[in-house]
Amino acid sequence: MHALVVSDLHIDAAQPAIGEQFIAFLDSDARAAGALYILGDLFEAWIGDDDDDPHRAAVLDALRRLTDGGVSLYVMAGNRDFLYGPTFEQRTGAMLLADPCLVTRFGRRVLFTHGDALCTDDLPYQRLRAMVRDPAWQQRFLALPRSARALLAGAARAGSQSHTKRQAAMLMDVNPEAVEDVLRRANVDALLHGHTHRPGCHTVVVDGRTCVRWVTGDWHAAPIIARWDHQGLRLQTLDGTPA
Repeated sequence: MHALVVSDLHIDAAQPAIGEQFIAFLDSDARAAGALYILGDLFEAWIGDDDDDPHRAAVLDALRRLTDGGVSLYVMAGNRDFLYGPTFEQRTGAMLLADPCLVTRFGRRVLFTHGDALCTDDLPYQRLRAMVRDPAWQQRFLALPRSARALLAGAARAGSQSHTKRQAAMLMDVNPEAVEDVLRRANVDALLHGHTHRPGCHTVVVDGRTCVRWVTGDWHAAPIIARWDHQGLRLQTLDGTPA
């Protein structure tokens, strides 16, 4: 059975239509897949597994319906939702993936990553990423009251949006050398990531080898997902039209 890959939905109560669209997808098209991979930023924020936001809870319930229906679910943390834990796995039936993660299907190996680690030209962000991914920092953050975590997450979101507006577009995209390096170290010729909100398919030459880099799209305009089956990996819209 085919696999589907999505990323960067940034589900949030401020834009309920995206969450509703995703739940409809989970209750329909996704049920025909053998597996669904979510490569980060499913939510605009995730302050811990005790998050009680009803809008996010509805998505978790839909994910549980999907896995109860026999579809394998794999979730990778993004730069917005890096605090998933065991309770999230138990509630949704998902398996959390390391970043990056090598996935083999249909006789092909593809490296999955959220993509933010590849944006190495954005030095302030990379310093922030190293800090918040540190287990000691996460332990201290999760020990705070839930209300305090929610306030800090809101402030961080506002700061991130301001930072994005200030940065040049080229700094917010992946660094070509970082892409080549991760393909080289994983010894693969295919990479799939999100984060940049710039869907497409790009040719990359690594040490004389022709490789390919797929980028999934966000769900704020025209949602683009990746479909992987015996014919290969390709990008398409929700209705199946090639992207």
